[in-house]
Amino acid sequence: MLDRAVVEALRLDGRVPFSVLAEVLGVSDQTVARRYRRLRAETGLRVVGLPNGVRLGYDMWLIRLQAPSDTAISVAEALARRPDTTWITLMSGGTEVTCVVQGSSSSEREALLLQKLPRTPRLASVRAYCLMHYFVGGPVGVDSRITTLTPEQVGQLRRPEPAGPPGPGPAAVLESDGPLLAALARDGRLGHPELAAATGWSESKVRRRLDQLRATGAVFFDVDVEPSLLGLHARVMLWLTVAPGRLAAVGTALAGHPEIVFAAATTGETNLVATVVCADMAALYTYLTTGIGSMPGVERLESTPAVRHVKQSAARWFP
Repeated sequence: MLDRAVVEALRLDGRVPFSVLAEVLGVSDQTVARRYRRLRAETGLRVVGLPNGVRLGYDMWLIRLQAPSDTAISVAEALARRPDTTWITLMSGGTEVTCVVQGSSSSEREALLLQKLPRTPRLASVRAYCLMHYFVGGPVGVDSRITTLTPEQVGQLRRPEPAGPPGPGPAAVLESDGPLLAALARDGRLGHPELAAATGWSESKVRRRLDQLRATGAVFFDVDVEPSLLGLHARVMLWLTVAPGRLAAVGTALAGHPEIVFAAATTGETNLVATVVCADMAALYTYLTTGIGSMPGVERLESTPAVRHVKQSAARWFP
């Protein structure tokens, strides 16, 4: 129970000091630090700091690739080396790759979608969907899975909403932020001394710039953890066709389901994509038949089970 509480607290604020977390959870600083180290070692838990593509006005695409399993693996690993990709997963028995691509450079995206991927040998199909609106997951968080903490604890841990409107606005990532962002992508909980060493800046400059990036929403912090090591063994991506007039209502409803860790409206032949995580396939069946099957407006559903993560947030899961 304490392990899950630590994970949920980090989802609310990835850089919350252990002293604050210990006080909220009613345990010692040493206990929190020990549990965090064990979670990192045994479940791959990582806190990562990433550019917030929603607030920065980046183009954000979800790509589905189909190929023989050997080609799919090599393509997934090549995509994982790109700095503009996240959430790369082998699906459907290893014959499908899904990934999210985000960035401010349209030329880089066009080169990937129009030149590099179509010319890849043995790649059967390439489908790209623009992510139009996030309902839950990624930059907008996963509060629907906060089930262990009390509302009072959530209130104590939740950071204030970033200042400024969504989009380019005051949120900006500068070229000089590159070393800072690279360090945060490796470990979002690095202290100011470590970040100063990584950037060559003074600790005071690191503190000021990081505070600015967080306050404007240019950077957000996410939590990587292997779900199966927390007792969640069924991870499936859902492609839903929803009546246009019900799209917002269905997406908002899904965001409140504890089984849903990601949901977004997209372009394409389906208009809503979601990731569901359950204890096992029996629990998934129950959720699909009772949680989604009865929702007004859902006209069609396709499900693709995840086989293996290749990249989660900014971390590659291969040597």
